[in-house]
Order: sequence, then C-alpha cells, then structure tokens
Amino acid sequence: MKRTFLYFFTALWGISLGQAQTPQRPNIVFIFSDDHAYQAISAYGSKLAQTPNIDRIAREGALLQNNVVTNSICGPSRATLLTGKYSHKNGYTVNERKFDIKQPVFPESLQKNGYQTAWIGKMHLGSLPNGFDYIDVLPGQGHYYSPDFINGKRDTVRHEGKYVSNVITELSLNWLEKRDQSKPFFLVVGHKATHREWLPDIQDLGAYDGVTFPLPANFYDAYQNREAAEKQDMTIEKTMRLKEDLKVHLDYEAQRLYGEYKRFTPEQKKAFRDYYEGKVSKEFDEKKLSGKALTEWKYQRYLKDYLATAKSLDRNIGQLLDYLDQSGLSKNTVVVYASDQGFYMGEHGWFDKRFIYEESLKTPFVIRYPGVIKPGIKVAPLVSNIDWAPTILDITGTKIPQEIQGKSFLPLLKEQKPADWRKAAYYHYYEFPEPHHVYPHFGVRTDRYTLVHFYGEIDRWELYDLQKDPHQLKNLYGEKGTEKITTELKSQLKQLMIDYDDQEALRLLNKLVN
Repeated sequence: MKRTFLYFFTALWGISLGQAQTPQRPNIVFIFSDDHAYQAISAYGSKLAQTPNIDRIAREGALLQNNVVTNSICGPSRATLLTGKYSHKNGYTVNERKFDIKQPVFPESLQKNGYQTAWIGKMHLGSLPNGFDYIDVLPGQGHYYSPDFINGKRDTVRHEGKYVSNVITELSLNWLEKRDQSKPFFLVVGHKATHREWLPDIQDLGAYDGVTFPLPANFYDAYQNREAAEKQDMTIEKTMRLKEDLKVHLDYEAQRLYGEYKRFTPEQKKAFRDYYEGKVSKEFDEKKLSGKALTEWKYQRYLKDYLATAKSLDRNIGQLLDYLDQSGLSKNTVVVYASDQGFYMGEHGWFDKRFIYEESLKTPFVIRYPGVIKPGIKVAPLVSNIDWAPTILDITGTKIPQEIQGKSFLPLLKEQKPADWRKAAYYHYYEFPEPHHVYPHFGVRTDRYTLVHFYGEIDRWELYDLQKDPHQLKNLYGEKGTEKITTELKSQLKQLMIDYDDQEALRLLNKLVN
C-alpha cells in the first residue's frame, strides 16, 4: 500500500525514487521573425492568409492583443529583446550599428541558472553578443537563397541551393538533437522571413495568385493635418520598386538585390524566370497600367509575394512544433512566436514600419506553456517588448537583473492583473532621414489614445482616439474639447520619460511644454 502510494506520488510529480524532489524547469523556444505583421496572421483575425502553425501556438496558449514595441525597427527591437531596455539605454537606436557586447544580456542570467543557450538564424546586430553557448547566424540581413551562416568561431558556411527558412529549421533541429540533455535550454530561432524583398520558396511561388486582396480602409489616406505622414517615403505608389521589390523585368544578370540571384541554382533561376518573367511581367505589360490602377496592381503583387514568403515561415514553424511533440519535449517547453515589430500591409498606402501608428507599433506575440497557460486565452493589457526578457527569466525561475526596464507579464498569462500594471506605453523612434524619411518621434499609447510628437526638421503634435478612429485618419491635436486629455497624456508622457530615464527626450519635451 505504502509502495503503491509512493510510486503514484513520484509519477505525479515527475521524479524518480532516490532523486531530489525538484520541479523540472521549462525549456524555452523563442521563434522570432522579421517584419511579420499581425494583420497577416489568422489567429489575429486576418482574412489575407491562413497561418495554421502560428495559430496552433495561440490556440494552445495565449495571444497578446496589445503587444507594442519601443522602437519599430529591426536591430533596435532585437537589442531590446536581449537587454529588456529601451534603445536609449542599450545604445542601439538605429539599424546597421554594432551592438555593445560589453553590456549584460538576459541569456547570461539564464546561463548562470544552468541553462544552455543558443541563437540560430537572423540576429542582425552587427556583433555577436555574449550569453550564448551556441551561435549560428546570418551575417547582416542574410540571403533567402544559398544563405551564409556564421558560427561562434566566426567560420562562414554557405548552404548551397537551400532556402533560408528551411536551413534555419534544419540547424535548429540539429542543435536540439545534439544539445546537453542534462540541462534545460533557451533557443532563439531567428527567421529572415518576411523581410523585404520578399523572395518566396520555389514551392510557394504563385501560392496566392488566385486571390484578389481587399484594399485596407485607409489605403488612400490623404494625410490631412499630418505632416510627418505626408512627407514619408514608404508608399506602395512611389517607393515600392517594380524591378527589385516586385520582380517585374528584373535584370538577372545585374545580380541586384544584395546579390540574391547569383546564389540561385540553375533550376531555381529557371523557376523564378518562368514565374516572374513568364507570368508576372507578361501580365504587367499586357495591362499597361497607370495611376490608381498601377498602384493597386503593385499592392496585389506585394501581398502575393509577402504572404507566399510567410507561407514557408509558418510551414517551418509547424515542423519545429512536430519535432517537439515527437521528441516529448513539448510537455515541458514554452514556445513563443513573435515578430521584431509590426508592418504595413497597405494601410495608409504604405509598406515598412517605423511609425508609432498601430500597424507598426503592435507586433504579434503568442505563447504556449503547457500546464501553466490556459489554452486559448487573450491578453488585452498593454505589454511592451521590454517585458519579454523579464518574463522569460520569471518563467525559468531566474532572478531578474535590476537594470532591466521591463516587467514580467507572467501574471497576465495566468489571467491575473497586477494592480500596478502599466496603463500606458512609451515609444521613441530615431532613424532619419534614410531609408524612408520618417521623422524621429516620441509618444505615449494608452488603451484608447495615442499622443505623439515629431521633431527634428519638423515640430508637430498628433493625437488619435483609437476607439473612434481605429484607422488613425484624424489628428485631433489642438481641437476644441481635447484640452483635458491632451494635458493628461502629456503628463503621462513626461512621467514615462522620467521612469525610463530618457533624458534627451525629456529635455526636448520640457522645451515644448514650457
């Protein structure tokens, strides 16, 4: 009787007779894509395409409805993931810089707590940060075809004839097979997809050619009373290139697109030429388009390539989830899917990101934690990407360093809401004028309002009521009746600058307000 009870007890708690009765710490797989818009994910209600494997993570875990970034651009977002800090604190404010590897990163804390750590795929930080036992990453932006990878020894290996999403999954699975199985692990799977110029896998060429996508409600935004929006350079109409972006009569011999096409095998080059010359370019020539008709055709082609590129991303996520199931790891592995920031799918007539406006401010984040997160829950409170690092540390029982600026949202995942949870999120974007002429700006986003100030060559405030104007077409700043909410938001903005120690922005704000 006693022996039967003892075996039942040990089976229930996952321990063996004679072993210490210590709960097993969860593994973490953090799948991190590039420029993947929440509007392109069916779990977020998208009608553009189905993403069954990302949806599976959401269905078996939690979906964050208001996960926002601090600076909507690739490298700075990755720096925020690693440090749990704003750009002004980690020093990585704009793209194409070198991340300061002397500063602490949260995977170092995981290592001290007995975790193996690895980053495989796209990192895009200009340097290889500490805190990882294993690194095998793309140099810079990387390539979609025959991609090079750099390991921790700085050896470069080219994967001839292969597609980047498939290689990243292959390398990730190899690492999972060969890791030290006596330790828990933290693995970042960094995907290049869906970054510009949106080159789909061969098998996905034309996957959406039978679909005509509806224009976003604000596709023909006139940018009235919004100088920064008017002066940007990221429209589908004017900025999106027929050759390099949409592959219309692309000069293959010139080997443009960062040398992508010289990496193609003869079979791949033929498949691309057959599709883009034999079908897409031919259609373009036959239609003889101009004006709005040309802009709308470019929009359709953009979405077709973008979503076809996302198709391989979702498929590879499915392969990774299947491996976790088949190996038994899924029972004790937290799986996260997130993108580095949001992206415009034609809203305001744009592609790219950068602005504090909703489509680039909000980024997808779904997380599965068997036995802890109730399947299918939606998390509505504001979460920021400074919160990602402390949440992972909290999940793993690792002490959160004092210098981290974010807070763990693990209570939210357990359907609890701390009384002191943030009611507003702070944002600060810097990169100007290239590549898209988006003016630097800082702002505050609450559950209902966005207040933003554009500075530098212009001096403009904007205010949006997200409840009444979800497409952000009407700037309310200065209108009669908005005085009280404007004052309140400016006060919140100032306090956030103080809380996060953004002294540069605070000095500018004080000049504006005083």
